[in-house]
Amino acid sequence: MAVSAFGASPLEKGKTGIESIDTLAVNEWDIPTERNSLAATMLLSILPGGGQYYTEHYVRGGFITGIELLLFYEVVFNKSFQYDRVLEQAAPFRDSVAYYTNLMIKSPSRDSLEVYQQKRLEHANRVRSFNDKKMEQEDLRKAETAWLYGVHLYSVFDAFGIWYNNNYRSVEQKSMKTALLWSIIPGAGQIYNREFGKAGLLYMGLLGSAVSVWTSQNMVEYYLDRKHLMAGENPSGEDYEKIKERVTYYRKNRNQYIWASALLYLYAVGDAAVDALLSDFDNPVHMAVVPQFGGGAQAVFTFDF
Repeated sequence: MAVSAFGASPLEKGKTGIESIDTLAVNEWDIPTERNSLAATMLLSILPGGGQYYTEHYVRGGFITGIELLLFYEVVFNKSFQYDRVLEQAAPFRDSVAYYTNLMIKSPSRDSLEVYQQKRLEHANRVRSFNDKKMEQEDLRKAETAWLYGVHLYSVFDAFGIWYNNNYRSVEQKSMKTALLWSIIPGAGQIYNREFGKAGLLYMGLLGSAVSVWTSQNMVEYYLDRKHLMAGENPSGEDYEKIKERVTYYRKNRNQYIWASALLYLYAVGDAAVDALLSDFDNPVHMAVVPQFGGGAQAVFTFDF
């Protein structure tokens, strides 16, 4: 239902002047709590989900805590365990390479040299395969570390957004043009619209994608070096084909993250424009100037309830 009045004077943007209406919660971020300290919110945000727990958003805090703890375990404990395991598995083959190398140096027989060289190459290839696995795990660890930092960055932005909207509820109409201009800077459009949690999500995605592009490119270069080295030895062998497959795999992986970053940026631009356009959607008071059929214009004041 709407009530209209003609010739009404403009009100303060986003405000009705009626306390019971101005303090209405329009979404869960605007539900006020007794914990409204900015210092406490940001200080506790150092802990995974701490800012959300402080502002009494326990489900979101638990979700963030769970993800961060899983990533922390994967990066610090599981990847270290896998790294040590690879080194342990490769140790006997490294010793064998050294053993057959020593035999080749001391052996006076050409036939024995061929046998020792064949054995040495077999074990050297096994060492290379373990080294490949070690490199892949290390680059994956770097990417997972970036996503861990990204999730925590999001949690900080999200906690600040909860605090801000609890204390500064606004249904003021935002300028879509201004939002688009700010969106040239990643995340600035969301910050302009006071959507701090969305800005945090964007930064998380861009950070994780950027580091994943970097680590994938490192693996492309690593396997390309191996490919060029093996091309002079046995370019038709099975190991050579495997190296080519790994180069293709990491190139595709790198390109996918590049496209993901570009699409995420474009989505953020569109999201900022839409949020600005709908920024006063929850405002119960609307003021508009419309033309009259008989000429001139009239001010229309509507109040929805």
